[in-house]
Amino acid sequence: MEATGGKVRVPIILWMVLCLLAVAHATETLAVYYNPPYTPSACYGVGYTGPLVTGVSATLWDNKRACGKKMRVRCVRGANKALNPCKPGSVDVKIVDFCREPCEGTINLTKDAFSKIASTEAGKVVVDYTFI
Repeated sequence: MEATGGKVRVPIILWMVLCLLAVAHATETLAVYYNPPYTPSACYGVGYTGPLVTGVSATLWDNKRACGKKMRVRCVRGANKALNPCKPGSVDVKIVDFCREPCEGTINLTKDAFSKIASTEAGKVVVDYTFI
């Protein structure tokens, strides 16, 4: 085995394993969006926390312990009849709010965050998410 070949193979294999582990720990759920203004929020009151934030339903809220946690969200497929609603890539968001019932999705992204991963015309999509 060549020294340079071995050095290159190990990082590539390690990178592949890490990618597979990240996918294996992702959880699928429904995501919707809400329009600005993005304040007030259940976690930070009237303090503005930026456009890339989310509210979560009771499933993830954990009695307000979700406040401030960060998530990486990626569109997987449409949840209605919208054709090809997903965009490539993911968006990192911070949990700042609680989505009270009837909440249409487990993750309620701001319109700014949702539009990075899906067409807002879809309204609702299936996403996978991981806490980061």
